[in-house]
Amino acid sequence: MKPSRTRQYAIFALVLLLSLLSTGWAQTPVISKVEPPNWWVGLPHDPLLLLTGENLNGAQIATHYPGVTVQRLNTSADGHYLFARIHLAKTATAGRAEFVVRSAKGSARDSAGDSVKVAWPLEKRSKVAETGNGLHTDDILYLIMPDRFANGDPTNDDPPGATVKHDRTAAKGYHGGDLKGVEQHLDYLRELGVTAVWLTPWWKNSSNASDYHGYHVTDFYAVDEHFGTLGELQHFVASAHARGIKVVSDYVANHIGPDHRWADDPPTATWLHGTRANHLEPKYDFWPLVDIHSTERDRRPVIEGWFAGKLPDLNPDDPLLEEYLADNAIWWMESAHFDAYRLDTFPYSSRESWSKWHRTLREVYPRVTSVAECFDVSPVVTSYFEGGHKVRGVDSGATTVFDFPVYSALRAVLAHNEPVGKLVNVFQHDYLYQHPEGLYTFFGNHDQPRLMSEKGATVAKLKAAFSLLLTLRGIPGIYYGDEIAMTGGEDPENRHDFPGGWVGDAHNAFTQAGRTPSEQEVFAHVQQLNRLHRQHRALQTGEMTTLAYSDTSFSYLRSQGEDRLLVIFNAAEKAQTIEVSRADTPLAGIASAAPLLEAGPIIVTPEKLTVEAAPMSVAIYSLK
Repeated sequence: MKPSRTRQYAIFALVLLLSLLSTGWAQTPVISKVEPPNWWVGLPHDPLLLLTGENLNGAQIATHYPGVTVQRLNTSADGHYLFARIHLAKTATAGRAEFVVRSAKGSARDSAGDSVKVAWPLEKRSKVAETGNGLHTDDILYLIMPDRFANGDPTNDDPPGATVKHDRTAAKGYHGGDLKGVEQHLDYLRELGVTAVWLTPWWKNSSNASDYHGYHVTDFYAVDEHFGTLGELQHFVASAHARGIKVVSDYVANHIGPDHRWADDPPTATWLHGTRANHLEPKYDFWPLVDIHSTERDRRPVIEGWFAGKLPDLNPDDPLLEEYLADNAIWWMESAHFDAYRLDTFPYSSRESWSKWHRTLREVYPRVTSVAECFDVSPVVTSYFEGGHKVRGVDSGATTVFDFPVYSALRAVLAHNEPVGKLVNVFQHDYLYQHPEGLYTFFGNHDQPRLMSEKGATVAKLKAAFSLLLTLRGIPGIYYGDEIAMTGGEDPENRHDFPGGWVGDAHNAFTQAGRTPSEQEVFAHVQQLNRLHRQHRALQTGEMTTLAYSDTSFSYLRSQGEDRLLVIFNAAEKAQTIEVSRADTPLAGIASAAPLLEAGPIIVTPEKLTVEAAPMSVAIYSLK
């Protein structure tokens, strides 16, 4: 019996399909993403190119662009990723490099049908002198959550693809703040007197309502549409620099957002620690990392646990991911000309990976600095993560770390009326650090309740907190809104919108006329302190000497050559007489003392200095 015509067609189609498959037709590469999307000639670093797509298993990549060569190649087993180390000779010029990606069979047959072309722009470097200049002890840092600061461009409030509409009444949703909004208020920051600004991440997130904070990255090479474009980011940084304000970029390398493609399809078998279905629960205790007697069983959950139990944990010890992250940091630095990086959840990635990341970054930007977040109130633990020294043979590379011990002590003394000795004790551990003068000090941030929402908080206590922050050793950091006494409890209540950042706001705290009397009182106080900090080298690089302390008082000296400032803190709720002995102290040669800020009369005798200190106050004197 002869087969039917339908059956004949089916057999013919099957034979044709098998023939096409055997000739490699079904293996034509498909490229959906190129990372990094461009590079620069003259940059002293060869990047790792990551192509994402389909049919890349065994594929080859080549280019005929002068001065550009492919030195190393890796492809993923499932054919979704291709890695290529690209070398740029010194003779390479700016232009449009083109790579040809050819399937495994196509590379042998040299068939154009089995290849795809990828354009890769090569650019000239610009503003090299404005890039990676670092954060230093003469800086005052101001932390902003872009979504909650100001809405400069309402047209990006609900970008295409957003799963929910922005809603200012939603505590954990997008409110509309953006990069343009921050840029439009740079003069406010300059008026306040800060010298640097740190924004929480602007990287692309999945646009879920809860991603407004930016820490659930889904694209390491994109600005989230809610916040603006790469061009607007670049313009913001340039505008800040034009006003003498540095920009610190938040950098998140420990984890990705749950909606990132890598969560279910990682480029290598060791790209992530575990899988969505099988991973370690997190351990938020850094002591196993510090303790030389701990076991791998105790250390692994800290390094490998999925943060919050749901955020896929990156494994930066994977050699290819290690290169990817270093290249990414270089790309952002060269694209936007940041001054420094703030490193999120620093202890949750290995010391070795951060050491290599820093080393690579500084081969390109020798002056760049980093501020590592280490949420632990013990100076022993905090100092472990500071760079500049080797532990187990490895230097973390971090320029400095968050001084959570000072944060905790300031809160304890000011908000909970604990003895002032708790604060003094923190400084008694400064010998543990390589550079205690460079620690990032603060009393508020986006993860903790605001000081003004602590039980018993008052404007006087808030002003005292600022006075201590701006006169103690370290690089002081201000959380947006604390300078106008904003309130807010646990996250997300501590992330309210800055008043005046949206059209139609009831009042505008960006202007003196719009601030309430209490807002203006705190603002003016912070403004004066910032001015003092800029004017006195003693507060920037000066030595700090503890002169005297009790349960309710703390007297210390900041000195740099002839620039000497005496600071007297009265933590009591009533006035008290505070005496500071001069014997065997740097006060021995002092002839006079002049009030600078919040300071009453001072009596100077050969034996001591005596002050009638106002309740809950910090008095500052210039000594001669």
